[in-house]
Amino acid sequence: MTINQALELHKDHQRATLKARTRESYRLLLENFRESFCNREIDSVKAEEIRQFLETGTGTLARSTRHLRYSQLKAFFSFALDLAGSNIQNPCNSSLLSKAFKAATRLQRKILDKETVDELIFNTSNLRDRLMLELQARCGLRIGEVLALKVSDVSTRKLLIREPKSGKDAEVAFMPEHIAQRMVDYIATLNLSPEDRLFRVCYTTARNLVHRLGASLNLKISPHDLRRHSATYASRNGVPLEIISKVILRHQDLKTTQIYLGKVSDAEAIRWMDNLHEK
Repeated sequence: MTINQALELHKDHQRATLKARTRESYRLLLENFRESFCNREIDSVKAEEIRQFLETGTGTLARSTRHLRYSQLKAFFSFALDLAGSNIQNPCNSSLLSKAFKAATRLQRKILDKETVDELIFNTSNLRDRLMLELQARCGLRIGEVLALKVSDVSTRKLLIREPKSGKDAEVAFMPEHIAQRMVDYIATLNLSPEDRLFRVCYTTARNLVHRLGASLNLKISPHDLRRHSATYASRNGVPLEIISKVILRHQDLKTTQIYLGKVSDAEAIRWMDNLHEK
């Protein structure tokens, strides 16, 4: 089987199993790979050739992007070799490649505690800003999702998230009662129409709001720190991981959710053990 034949079959496989956004992330890499190895047999490509190809295409990119491209090419070879019934080892499994394109070490970000988040929110000067912060810190929304909301997306305690990051047509987020009531008051006060955006600000304005409020408390924070807080706060209060993942953060994979959760200190671990066994 040639590389060109394998790529066509792989494209059909992706179309049937992957979201459009994921397929697009593969597209340029595999198009370039086709140009370089089009008529080669799939089992003739060596690890050193793959290394040279990846270095040429990703040499100036971030380490995380280099690892992603390596992982995507590795997935393609696994698919193609399995389809061809070949017994040879995936050339991307070589130590040469795994070391050159290994994933960057994730640094554990400091998780904002409830008192800090409360102070950030209470320091806001108007209802619009407060709601924007609460939807991120209490409801787990991404800042982009907050800014895209329209009045028609609000239904009692639910928020319709259109064109979410997951690639689905839509998702649903939920609000606690006091925030839902604040939302009703906000819409009524501004006399907004169903197709009006709830928050008529750009991303830069929303991000600067968080930066400014954080700086007032001598903190360097981003909007995503508020979403991360929503997950850790729920976890520390006994909410099951499945609920945090599927309802609050709306992740496709529990492993992604676990990355968001703050590190548990020894003192906190002991407290939870005592609570669990009713000391």
